[in-house]
Amino acid sequence: MTGVPKNRCVIAEDGVVVDLVDGIAKIVGKVQAGYVYVDGLSVGDVTETSLKDRRILGEEGIISIFVVVDSTTGKIVGGPHIQARGSGIEDSAFSAVIPKIEDAMAKSASDGVVDPHQLQQLARRAVGKWVSDSYRRRPMILPVVVEV
Repeated sequence: MTGVPKNRCVIAEDGVVVDLVDGIAKIVGKVQAGYVYVDGLSVGDVTETSLKDRRILGEEGIISIFVVVDSTTGKIVGGPHIQARGSGIEDSAFSAVIPKIEDAMAKSASDGVVDPHQLQQLARRAVGKWVSDSYRRRPMILPVVVEV
């Protein structure tokens, strides 16, 4: 008990319109109400893609791959460095997939591919396949290829 008389309490659910006049609250109607999503600084319309990304991050985690390549040859000059968060996979486990990334990128470089976007896709596919085969998981994979 709060000490407030029952006839002076209004319990309103989402969508219930409450009118407050002269210290008296009355339920006067109902409007359609739904969930309000907050995404960063925006409130309201959150895209389906954003919700899907949140679900993947929450359930499967994220793996980041960082590789430095020579801008003229496409050959690796640093990395790959891999980190995982929320996936349940220890960072040390990725030592098994690093040679696969290196091989895929070396073959690509020998074929003359130097486009960072294509190299990112190679890294994403190599790690994605390895994680799927080894752990039966599908985390978000964020490859970053930096040219020097």
